[in-house]
Amino acid sequence: MIVAVPKEIKPQEYRVGLSPSAAYQLIKRGHRVLVERGAGTGAAFPDADYENAGAEIVSEHKAVFERSELVVKVKEPQPEEFALLRRGQMLFTYLHLAADRALTDALLKSGVTGIAYETIEVNHRLPLLEPMSEIAGRMSILVGGYFLAKHFGGSGTLIGGVPGVLPGRIVVLGGGVSGINAARMATGLGADVTILEVDLERMRYLDITLHTAHTLYSDESHLLELLPSVDLLVGAVLVPGAKAPRLIRRDMLRRMRPGSVLVDIAIDQGGCAETSRPTTHHDPVFVEEGVTHYCVANMPAAYARTATQALTNATYHFVELLADHGLAEACHRQPALVGGINVQNGKLTCKVVAEAHGLAWEAAVV
Repeated sequence: MIVAVPKEIKPQEYRVGLSPSAAYQLIKRGHRVLVERGAGTGAAFPDADYENAGAEIVSEHKAVFERSELVVKVKEPQPEEFALLRRGQMLFTYLHLAADRALTDALLKSGVTGIAYETIEVNHRLPLLEPMSEIAGRMSILVGGYFLAKHFGGSGTLIGGVPGVLPGRIVVLGGGVSGINAARMATGLGADVTILEVDLERMRYLDITLHTAHTLYSDESHLLELLPSVDLLVGAVLVPGAKAPRLIRRDMLRRMRPGSVLVDIAIDQGGCAETSRPTTHHDPVFVEEGVTHYCVANMPAAYARTATQALTNATYHFVELLADHGLAEACHRQPALVGGINVQNGKLTCKVVAEAHGLAWEAAVV
């Protein structure tokens, strides 16, 4: 099969869909791998690494799509790429369609088979989303602490405190993969950490593994009690494939102290705060109701080399299956792949995306 790795064109997206080592493994199995010139540069993988692996370097963005049967990306196609997709082609990437009607319509019109990393579920886990959730969770504390600095408009609170001064107070909404990684980073820095969660078994697990963090049942009343004393609020809620629930209303933000920070990890699924809107790495924050909002929709791209390696570790097995066997047989061998098919031959095949947009859906045909 011809597998293509385009250069990401989303603003400040430095990751790449396959590492050179993954390309090498595919080529050893008899597949052709096309890599757009400069695709891996942002992740510190020069073209020479791909050439040494046996990949063909292609100079034109359009040609990478035209010549490929399977396109492996990181982020969703951008508007200028919509016309490059076609029926009979497979697209394997993060899609987050529930938060983007225009992209959903474009993929349906193209007829491409769009397989989303974030909706592939194995044993009640999302293995292709987890590596990026881990990075985003850990990043949330780094960037949150950074923007708490006074010269960035923050309250001037040091997350870890110092002897004789209480540490910063951090509240994490959601105890999933990103939430637990945020909490681990925060407790490691010495912060006062509270995780809000609704799953009792998950709370027991968090209580056992995060000895210095507190757990609290997640409801509006508890959140309202906490907000006046919070320095950093991390939104880490997730409903697989669906729009993030809006747990934080504008009037709730008014309870927070001026100069406090909200990091909305859920922004790529629409955000968990009423006031959130997507930002970029070059312009990452804005202020609403006196609270600094960090809402970068591709947070892990900041650490592109680590993120690319972690992502490829998770996705390579599925790429290999698709390349070796095609969609139908790959789904037979790994049924979880069926859950990743969001669009197919002009039809919407993901129920939660259909519900988000009020559209009809049909089961994927494999």
